[in-house]
Amino acid sequence: MKRHIPNLVTGLNLLSGCIAILFAVQGQYVGTAIFVFLGIFFDFFDGLLARKLNVQSDLGLQLDSLADVVTSGIVPGLVMYSLINDAIGGSSAFVVDNGWNTKVDWIGVEISPLALIGFLITIASAYRLAKFNIDLDQQSYFKGLPVPANTLLILSLPLIQYYQYSVTIANLFGRLWFLIAVTLLSSYLLNANIKLFALKFKTWDFKPNAVRYLFLLTSIVLLICFKFIAIPVIILSYILVSLFTQKSIS
Repeated sequence: MKRHIPNLVTGLNLLSGCIAILFAVQGQYVGTAIFVFLGIFFDFFDGLLARKLNVQSDLGLQLDSLADVVTSGIVPGLVMYSLINDAIGGSSAFVVDNGWNTKVDWIGVEISPLALIGFLITIASAYRLAKFNIDLDQQSYFKGLPVPANTLLILSLPLIQYYQYSVTIANLFGRLWFLIAVTLLSSYLLNANIKLFALKFKTWDFKPNAVRYLFLLTSIVLLICFKFIAIPVIILSYILVSLFTQKSIS
């Protein structure tokens, strides 16, 4: 029974991702974000439990990645599809660009071919997870942006519009070129050959984890002060700090 406890938590991650999809297809981004956050929470603790119970297994590793493909792969891709669809003439309140209105009715389902670009995030996420599973170097650090971090970045866009709306934000986030640029940048960062420090603590001592503690503290302060706008800033800071501390990442 003990060895199945982490897998049960992974299953909760997968379930959270499935429910997030139901919210996303209805354009309910707040509900989507809530269940994605839950999924990421379970994703963090299934690995922690496996290490604490000493029941790590290849099955658990594969199951974890499959769950992540849903929660941190399909969901952000679907959200980006919806945002691009809105920008080319959908029904969202945040529509700004409406010059691209070509849509295809396929077996009774209306599809925006251009908006399918959003699913590059899903493909890039799945590829990144597959690489992670066979890369023995990524035990204490990451190569490329972790899929949960990328998912938070994508979900921050509709949350910022919903909770911190301004004309400037609407004009930027509703632009087709901006959303496509974010999609391409996101897909690149997921698989970029960049060393990024992992938030994994082998010990709770401050000295070997100084960068992690300072980063977490700064992130909390930014979230309290700037709310959802802080998320893109935190992701950018994560990348920059990692680049500046490359030699110490191992």
